[in-house]
Amino acid sequence: MVKLNSGLRTPYFLVDEARLINNLEILKDVSQRAGCKILLAQKAFSMFSVYPLLRQYLAGTAASGLYEARLGHEEFGGETHVFSPAYREDEFDELLNYADHIIFNSPLQVRKYGEKVRAAEKSAGLRVNPECSTQKGNSLYDPCAPGSRLGTTLAGFDESILPLLDGLHFHTLCEQNSDALEITVEAFEEKFGKYMKGMKWLNLGGGHHITRPDYDIERLINIIRHLRETYNAEVYLEPGEAVVLNAGYLVAGVLEIFRNEIDIAILDTSATCHMPDVLEVPYRPPLQGSGRPGEKAHTYRLTGQTCLAGDVIGDYSFDQPLKEGDQLVFEDMALYTMVKTNTFNGIPLPSIVLKGKDGISRVIRSFGYEDFKSRLS
Repeated sequence: MVKLNSGLRTPYFLVDEARLINNLEILKDVSQRAGCKILLAQKAFSMFSVYPLLRQYLAGTAASGLYEARLGHEEFGGETHVFSPAYREDEFDELLNYADHIIFNSPLQVRKYGEKVRAAEKSAGLRVNPECSTQKGNSLYDPCAPGSRLGTTLAGFDESILPLLDGLHFHTLCEQNSDALEITVEAFEEKFGKYMKGMKWLNLGGGHHITRPDYDIERLINIIRHLRETYNAEVYLEPGEAVVLNAGYLVAGVLEIFRNEIDIAILDTSATCHMPDVLEVPYRPPLQGSGRPGEKAHTYRLTGQTCLAGDVIGDYSFDQPLKEGDQLVFEDMALYTMVKTNTFNGIPLPSIVLKGKDGISRVIRSFGYEDFKSRLS
């Protein structure tokens, strides 16, 4: 259970340094035993105030465009890798200042920019699509779904670009175990293994839930060792969630309770503004001290402040009735939360708090009216 600081104004995100270090120790152990390099995928977590800690364990950062690449280069250091489905011509020269590895999505992009990468003495790669779906359910998170725009299929591969490439990249997983990676690697080797001859590196992308308690780490290590020995190439992983899994919280307050066929609690947070994946995925975020609807004595629908009728976090039950002023602690809120927040309806952004391993909580950043106002004019 997270110990609350009653002096902090809700809502706020809290990142627990001790839990973060626990994840980082696991990742460092994998890196050392497998002989691979692990990068932070900033698209999931870019709280750069903790980058000095993360850089003690990780080799660098993975970026999705110019701004993330610059952030990783300036605040993290180490290696900076970037992938985009397509690059803007008016940004590419600046991007070369920050990125060490630039990964292209198609042979057309390689032909357009590959010589520039060579001239800048940076490393170029191609994202490939092994057309091997291992996910169940939401195709929104499946890069191998039919018609996917992410990665070059074998049919679209152009061998004439090989002299411009230093490595290949695939990213097909989302919150998955190493058995799914093993299946994907088999498909990759069958289709693209012949192109790995002479390559310097292979990037296995993200979606590896390495720090989850049931994750099969030994299988992962064996897969990486096999790839390194087979192709004599450096192997990279770029997890986002695994770095901060279960290391963050969103603390919210109850504003009002009323009834309309069911008991409804309006909170000072919002699914729409502060945890949009709840609506996009969708999923039901874990909440400390709660149960499924009807499991405990008192069930409530937890909702946000915005005018969106669907701004609903979910239905939860509690041992005691909720009341105005109660604080609720949503778990696993460091990943894909702070990076996605918005100020729809003028709802303030939650403060960002770091709980140090000394147990002391420090406000890293708070937000006000000017943060909302300055976005639009």
